[in-house]
Amino acid sequence: MKIPNNWQQSCIVSSMLRKTFIFIFYFSIFTLHAQVKADDILGNWTTVENSVSVKVYRLNNEYRAKVTWFDERLGSGKPMNLRHDTQNLDPELRKRKVIGMEILEGLKFNPATSSWENGTIYDGSSGRYWDSSVTLNKDGTLKVRGYWKVKWIGKSLIFRRVNPGTFKKL
Repeated sequence: MKIPNNWQQSCIVSSMLRKTFIFIFYFSIFTLHAQVKADDILGNWTTVENSVSVKVYRLNNEYRAKVTWFDERLGSGKPMNLRHDTQNLDPELRKRKVIGMEILEGLKFNPATSSWENGTIYDGSSGRYWDSSVTLNKDGTLKVRGYWKVKWIGKSLIFRRVNPGTFKKL
């Protein structure tokens, strides 16, 4: 039985198209997945434990975060609007309110690592500042790492994106 020439050519073209489609499909998945933009962290975030919420914003070329809500049952039990930064090592800063307080500053986006680096994070429970970095996880959560000199000596918090109105409902 003889197979016509057009049929062989059509199979070859079909195979090439299939391989091209598969290549484009895989390339687009990896490209879209790997593309993290500098402003992807902007917005409102809360810890997965619902203990504190922050607003991440950009000022010039640096990313910062300030406290917008926290669980009043934690710490002294005073209402949010009456709490001050009492643990700060600087006596002058002990008078500032926790709500609205900047706790993260100096982050710069590094496109090579798709992360925000070289920041400083403030730990209100100890009154100390730590180096910090932020990464956006595949599941859309935000990993904020506070560390001392090297990233493996530190602590991480995981945040999820929320709408601003959610804070009072938590």
